Amino acid sequence: MKAVMSFCVFISVFLILSSCQGATSGSRVPRTESGVGLDKTNTTLSTMSQNINDECDTVMELSPADRCAFVKNTSDCDMEDGFLNYLDLAFCLLPPNLTPLTITLCIIWLFFLFIILGLTASKFFCPNLSAISTSLHLTHNVAGVTFLALGNGAPDIFSAMAAFSYPHTAGLAIGALFGAGIFVTTVVAGSVALVKPFAVASRPFLRDVIFYMAAVFWTFVILFRGTISLGETLGYLGLYVVYVLTVIISAYIYNRQKYSRNSSIQSDTHYQAEFNSSDSSDDDIPCLSGRTNQQEYESEYRPLLPYSESTSHIFLSSLNPVDSRKWRRKPLSWRVLKVVKTPLEVLLLLCIPVVDPDKEDKNWRRPLNCLHLITAPVVCVLTFQSGIYADYLIQGEFPLWLLFLLLGLFLSAIVFCTTTNDEPPSYHPLFALLGFVVSAVLISAAASEVVSVLHMLGVVLSLSNTVLGLTLLAWGNSIGDCFSDITLARQGYPRMAISACFGGIIFNMLFGVGLGCLVQMAKTQSEVQLEPAGLLTWVLAASLGLSLVLSFIIVPLSRFHLGRAYGSFLLAFYGLFLLIALLTEFGKIHLG
Repeated sequence: MKAVMSFCVFISVFLILSSCQGATSGSRVPRTESGVGLDKTNTTLSTMSQNINDECDTVMELSPADRCAFVKNTSDCDMEDGFLNYLDLAFCLLPPNLTPLTITLCIIWLFFLFIILGLTASKFFCPNLSAISTSLHLTHNVAGVTFLALGNGAPDIFSAMAAFSYPHTAGLAIGALFGAGIFVTTVVAGSVALVKPFAVASRPFLRDVIFYMAAVFWTFVILFRGTISLGETLGYLGLYVVYVLTVIISAYIYNRQKYSRNSSIQSDTHYQAEFNSSDSSDDDIPCLSGRTNQQEYESEYRPLLPYSESTSHIFLSSLNPVDSRKWRRKPLSWRVLKVVKTPLEVLLLLCIPVVDPDKEDKNWRRPLNCLHLITAPVVCVLTFQSGIYADYLIQGEFPLWLLFLLLGLFLSAIVFCTTTNDEPPSYHPLFALLGFVVSAVLISAAASEVVSVLHMLGVVLSLSNTVLGLTLLAWGNSIGDCFSDITLARQGYPRMAISACFGGIIFNMLFGVGLGCLVQMAKTQSEVQLEPAGLLTWVLAASLGLSLVLSFIIVPLSRFHLGRAYGSFLLAFYGLFLLIALLTEFGKIHLG
């Protein structure tokens, strides 16, 4: 966590210095004081708006006094996918000399948005998906490459879908998906190899790398063409279906072969124990298994005699996200971050139900779950598509949110009167579906805000959306995966960590592009135009492709042993890529 805080401080200082340089260069534009000069300025603004096809990025070329009018009169500056218009905040609400303060506040807000994304995905979205998969009796392999992948990749997917909504932010999606791919396959995978050298499972590793290379090559071809059709969009989703089928079939063949080898020399009980402890990456799905330690930990603190808690005590205890036993064991940095996250987590607990099939009571909290029936539908209405239905009136008179509030009150009263505190009802698994829907809507809303903030920073700092996507957005969405995978490696599960590195980003790439373009096609009824941001996009795609090809060659040559030398090579590769990308962005590297 210290690294995260240091990273945020570094980025804030870098962006503030860049904004100061942009403000200095912008102040050199001459200003006119007379009425004639003002008319000329307005004419210039109007002409510029028409000549640049409403490109909002050129606002920094104007004088500080003219930027607010340009933002208000340029359609490209309308940020409809967010709750706030951050460009209006930067250029109209605050004076130009406070631009560094504006950027600092936006960086802090961006940090909180990433916390909301991480909390919602890890504490609510992923557990409810696990509960749904358990209710459907899915195997670990099927759940791992479908529901678990969706839970772990939710921030990336929703960020990509939000970025694909408009052509001027599509570069954020491309930069984030490619940038996260490079970050995970080099920094995260390299860190795992440094922490715990190990021999990777050959067939799953080659399978994942081949499918990911196919997805990257397909995206490269589409970027070269500049458009993506409906058939190609469905092809992205179809490729992931093929990947899922390949995982299932390979796991089935592996299990059959393993059973045939061991059945002659081991009893069924002994075999089952060995099967469950296998370190094959096909069987290691972290979110859907391995809660035995947690159950044993909780069993130590169970009361000897049963007792019945009051309704008010259940409600208050269920809203407490801090475990006092865990608090005493954690370091100071964890406690500071927990204090920051606690208010957000309490708000999320009030809105999103969580079902846990591994607990005896399935995490049934009668008073809180009844409250969820009221708050969850209202939150969905107020946050869906950044609050577009918040002011919607049925037949012009009755607010939509009030209708959902009344329906929630009616259902909550029925559930409260027909259930008890101790026994979950038979329909309790439906609360997992409700929690899944609400958390998905909140993740989508937070992702839209992240895209809007990054777009504003790109305009103010004269940075392309691609470089913001491959740096801030990719780092923010991947930093959680980085810490979790390194922790898995330290605990002795490096194969699980390396499998998560490649399996998750395949899902993010295929579903991020596929669903993002599909939603955009449904809105516009036409093909999606993908405009690469110059040379930087090709540097990004080529670097990701090169890293995968090198891993595809080096790992088999080293007999699938990932050692510290390989980990150092991956980290050095990412540092070189980042240097080349930034030099390209600032014009130090160019064609011709």
